[in-house]
Amino acid sequence: MRPVSLAAITTILGMAPLLFDAFFAGMAVTIMSGLAFATVLTLIAVPVLYALLHGLKGQAYHA
Repeated sequence: MRPVSLAAITTILGMAPLLFDAFFAGMAVTIMSGLAFATVLTLIAVPVLYALLHGLKGQAYHA
């Protein structure tokens, strides 16, 4: 989770200076919110849906 979160956070913060530019503000908000939403989907929704579809019930992974 850490590499995905850090990559998303740095990209979101990298777009922050564009928020103060009248020409790019809308694009920056769209990219920042889209990336944040996609990160949440990737880290939370996809594993939950996978567990639901494959019938996993709180089983720990044992290698």
